[in-house]
Order: sequence, then structure tokens, then C-alpha cells
Amino acid sequence: MQIPLSKDERLIRPDDAELRYTGRIGMENPAEPFFIYPCSSVALRFTGNTLRVALNNHHSYYENRLGVIVNGEQSAVLLADGEQILDLSDKLAKGVNDVLVFKRQDCCHAYHLQGFIVDVAAQLLSLPQRPARRMEVYGDSVSAGEVSEAEFACGQIDPEGHNGLYSNSYLSYAWQAARRLNAELHDIATGGMALLDRTGYFYGPDYIGMESAWDKVNYYPPFGPATTWDFKRWTPHVVVVAIGQNDHHPVNIMAEDYDSAASAAWREAYVRFLMHLREKYPRAHIVCTTTILGHDAAWDRAIDACVCATGDARIHHFLYTQNGCGTPGHIRGSEAAVMARELADFIETLPGVWRD
Repeated sequence: MQIPLSKDERLIRPDDAELRYTGRIGMENPAEPFFIYPCSSVALRFTGNTLRVALNNHHSYYENRLGVIVNGEQSAVLLADGEQILDLSDKLAKGVNDVLVFKRQDCCHAYHLQGFIVDVAAQLLSLPQRPARRMEVYGDSVSAGEVSEAEFACGQIDPEGHNGLYSNSYLSYAWQAARRLNAELHDIATGGMALLDRTGYFYGPDYIGMESAWDKVNYYPPFGPATTWDFKRWTPHVVVVAIGQNDHHPVNIMAEDYDSAASAAWREAYVRFLMHLREKYPRAHIVCTTTILGHDAAWDRAIDACVCATGDARIHHFLYTQNGCGTPGHIRGSEAAVMARELADFIETLPGVWRD
């Protein structure tokens, strides 16, 4: 992408050491980082009156919006498909500005960052130290914050034709819990995700499950070949596994017959997934849960049995106060705040949870 600059402007390239990246971000080409997961972000602190962001957006479905926080004020910018330059200058204050650009949505889109345009005399300043605590979440649309801004529909089904307008990962229980804990977050969450391939609602009619996506950066075929995440890059203290919500599709096996061969195979696969995580993270506490979105309690019973079957004292089962019965629709920001408080409080009880 040719990025036009006036004589009064300069380009901060994506591989500048003063930029801070957070999340599972593809860095195969440091000059064009690949953002696909919700909550993944880049932060910068600088002086000046100009800020434009250059990126190449890959649209798949829904309306796509870029999340922006400038000096604590949050906003969203509508994205087109393809290469574009977005002007954020009207959001700046005089003097020093703290900016966070983040992925509001899941893989309904992805983008390659191509740089920031600032004043030629702008100073790029060092950011505060990273949080010492690290948290990772594996989940579905609730963990991604889908339809979380629709506060007018608390306790109700989703507004018809929302088309991504109300999706905001910043309001997800995952990011709210991480902020309460002062923890850095990687949010490996995608709408419709179930545990097993050929189940759930993600990427039908073939359907991709977490068993195939969990160790990937790009896991979505429309965006090209799958790419594998290097787990040596980042190690969490606590991992939340919030899978089991979409696994009733196409057959609600656990509710129909908990003792069937299919149900037993699902439980075996869930334990196998936990063991994959344990192999990558030998010391992490792993918290298994679902959400307050309505679902049959047989799935929580199955998860509890899986946790017990591991015999691992650092793997836990957690239930929210309104687990499985809090709402028939996606979790709104205020509802997610209650979940975040309960989850954060539980995590803080785990012995030595933040110890490296």
C-alpha cells in the first residue's frame, strides 16, 4: 500500500519498538501485523495533532468497525473492505495522547495494520509497563462481546438484523474481567464456536470447532491458509475455557442422552482439549465454564465430570450465579459486568494463580 504523506507528516511503521501489541496477532510479517481475534490491540503514546491509521481490511460478513480509545474515550470507526486510511485526528487532545486501536469483533473481518500517520515533529513516547498478570480465554460469541452494546435488550433475544452494529469486545465479560484483574488478555473467541468439528455454528456447512482452531492465528479459510500460533511467544497465568454453549447443534446430544456414545465421545474430546492446554501451559490454572446464556444444564454436568476426570488440582469448574438461565440472547455489557465480577472474584481465590 502506498501511503501518501505531506511534508508535515511522517509514518510510524508497525514494527516500531514503541508500539505495543496485545493479543494473538500474526507477526509473520512484522511490517503488516494480522489482527483477527477480538480484544487484540495496538497501543501508542505520542504528541501532535494528527493521527491517521492505515490498514487493509478483509471483510467477510456483518458491518465491520475498528475500536478506538483515545485518552480513555471509546469510539468506533466503520470500515470498508480493502486498503484504507482512517482519520482519527478529531479525537485527539492537545499535548500527549494515549491511543488504543483494537479489534471490536471476531473473524467477521480481519485486517493487516500498515502504519500510523502523525505530525513530522510528533514524539513517540514510551508506554507504561505491561500488566504482570496474563489471562487467556477460549470461547464463542459471548466471549467475543457480540451484541454487547444492545443494552435496550437486556434479558431479551437479540435485536433483529443487528448486523454487527452492537458488537464490542471491550464490553465482553472476558475483557471486563481482565481489566478488573489488571491482566493482559488474549481472547481466542469466535461466534458460533463449539468444541468439535462439524458441530456448532461456525463456518457452516462444514463447521470448524475449537479442536481445530485453538492453536491457530488464522483459522478462517476465507482469509487464506491456516497459520499456527507459537505458544512460546506468550504464557498465561490463568486460562478460561468457555466452550459448551453451541455444542447442542446439530444434535443436543448431552441433553437427549447423557450416557450415549456421542456424549461420551464429547467428554473424552473435552478432556483431551484440556490436556492440550496443560501441555502448552504446565503451571496455568484452567477455569472451565459456560455462560449465563440459556442452555441445558447437562452440558455443565458434562464439563464438571471432565474436570474431575483430569485429576488436575489446577483445573477448575466454575458456575455463574445465573449460569445457563440469565438471558435468551447475547450478553449485554451490563450483564457481562456481573459475570466479570463473579469470574474475577473466583480467579482471585485460586492459590498462587499469578505466580510465574
